[in-house]
Amino acid sequence: MRKMHVFLLLLLMALPLGARAELLMGDVNSDGIVSLDDVATLICYLLSSDDSGVNLVNADLYQDSRINLSDVTQLISLVKCMQDNPETRVFSVNGVEFTMVVVEGGTFTMGATPEQGDDAWDNEMPAHEVTLSTFGIGQTEVTQELWMAVMGDNPSYYSSALGHGDNLLRPVEWVSWDDCQAFIAQLNEITGQTFRLPTEAEWEFAARGGNRSRGYKYAGSDSIDEVAWYWIDQASAQECIGTKTVATKLPNELGLYDMSGNVWEWCQDDYGSYDTQSQTTPTDPNAENTFKVYRGGAWGHEARYCRVSARNYSIPDYTIFTLGLRLAM
Repeated sequence: MRKMHVFLLLLLMALPLGARAELLMGDVNSDGIVSLDDVATLICYLLSSDDSGVNLVNADLYQDSRINLSDVTQLISLVKCMQDNPETRVFSVNGVEFTMVVVEGGTFTMGATPEQGDDAWDNEMPAHEVTLSTFGIGQTEVTQELWMAVMGDNPSYYSSALGHGDNLLRPVEWVSWDDCQAFIAQLNEITGQTFRLPTEAEWEFAARGGNRSRGYKYAGSDSIDEVAWYWIDQASAQECIGTKTVATKLPNELGLYDMSGNVWEWCQDDYGSYDTQSQTTPTDPNAENTFKVYRGGAWGHEARYCRVSARNYSIPDYTIFTLGLRLAM
């Protein structure tokens, strides 16, 4: 939990006062986060009556002017809830809301891990250890609705302008890496935030479920049909064609949707080959050229392309109707 402190404190500063007070109720030791440390501090206070390290207002979780074992029980429940549910924050741009999920930092094995089996390609090898700091990532891919709220237009192929219906909750596509940078710059100007594209390592860590990972082949399941819109076969081609409303399949362990399938997602990094060395917060690992990475597979690709370790890349101005983006911060 301590790895989340800095990120959560930044979130707290941006929260309305009422929401901030509600979140901090239970912050017994006044360090800006509710954690097991608060439980230990409160138990020590009840055993010793030493209140030198206790925020007595926050310790009274039941708001009944008493601090006793009932407050300890309530605090334990609160901590468990926070541990079981990733922290989220909702933003709004011109009336369009989107959610960012906190991904607690940790160490994972990136690349062709055993569950990927014979489906792994050479550019996913060798598997190697990566350590990341805490970051935020979009709960869904950027939708056509959000892109329009920021940029005022809709570049997507699967849009009403091209006769494909007016469902703006489909992911935006037909956007290049360069287009994404322009979108993010405008979004940051509107919100005053520091959104960006995820690094390739951040993307894969989040797709695997972060520290909650269960080692799935796809983002959230070993059964791709549960979590992804992807190309199945010619017999069902009509059902496969086109982007689908985001968040209509099951999420992964972090509550992230469509990290397998629907549309590929641009990453910030230049494309480069892997090596065996452990890395900490890597960006552009062994960059060899100006190609940019994108990850996750899409509706127009078979299951093999939708695995959590599968990689793809292209030039920064490349566009196609299977390629969009997901925000990070």
